Amino acid sequence: MRFDYSPEVAEKAENANRLINDLIKEIESVVVGKHSEVVMLVTALLAGGHVLIEDVPGVGKTTLAATLSKAAGLKFNRAQFTPDVMASDITGFNIYNRQKEQFEFKSGLVMTNILLADEINRASPKTQSALLEAMEEGAVTVDGTTYPMPKPFMVIATQNPTGYIGTYPLPEAQLDRFILRLSMGYPNLTEEMSLISARRTSNPLSEVDAITDADSLNALRKMISEVTVSAEISKYIVTLVSATRTSPKISLGASPRASLALMKLSQAYAFIRGRDYVLAEDVSALYAPAVAHRIMLSQEARLEKKTAEDVLAELARGVEVPYRANR
Repeated sequence: MRFDYSPEVAEKAENANRLINDLIKEIESVVVGKHSEVVMLVTALLAGGHVLIEDVPGVGKTTLAATLSKAAGLKFNRAQFTPDVMASDITGFNIYNRQKEQFEFKSGLVMTNILLADEINRASPKTQSALLEAMEEGAVTVDGTTYPMPKPFMVIATQNPTGYIGTYPLPEAQLDRFILRLSMGYPNLTEEMSLISARRTSNPLSEVDAITDADSLNALRKMISEVTVSAEISKYIVTLVSATRTSPKISLGASPRASLALMKLSQAYAFIRGRDYVLAEDVSALYAPAVAHRIMLSQEARLEKKTAEDVLAELARGVEVPYRANR
């Protein structure tokens, strides 16, 4: 662990680092064999971003979101997105109170700390777009009045990449609002045996303890925002992202929002790993999860059966890595 602060501040940072790692361990008591995915989700939470989890049904997407909220001590709402879900169900609406002879605001599902937008691509575009303001501005506007979201606020959206019947694919503008995209994947034999054994008589989620709370997480976010990002690392981030705009294998490159997301994620990831400065290896670990969903492959890349991750890996190999000691 390396925090180059004054002794008093370094002690606070070390305590904060232990708290984050305790949070990760508590989540892993339920979500078995998904250390990388859990760390990425916690990284996104600390960076103040939203996450898209894309995978087949039954691999633990909902469990991961619910466990994170309980272990973090945060309020949790789940919205099961279907074509008949209305935008007002998400944002809230005004209703007339006959006794008071005035309209009253009834908050929607979005007024929470963590919102699970389950199967988000099954909702209509109008309902999907209802989340945009909340995700970007941290507020919702209903009938001209703006209502701030609780802090911290995070959207965890899920979608099935194989079931396209009756879905409305997320537009690029909304995909760009997610700080990273995750895929759970199937567990291996040992992990799946452990999973069914743990759930034979009870649900491990009911035994999860709250490790943090909203105030603690807000304080952690402030501390993480002060993690050092050197000029060399900033240039590395921007070079990686801008490379997507000139590659012949990419028809739509990543926007500057991707550079900002990669910087914030790298700060949180470095802090989790016990440092108050970002290294190139932090950026490299987050490059694909933070950028892959923001780009569109060209016809050439699709004909070669390349994935976005494949193309980004090729681009990363062509970018000079800053010397490790520069920070």
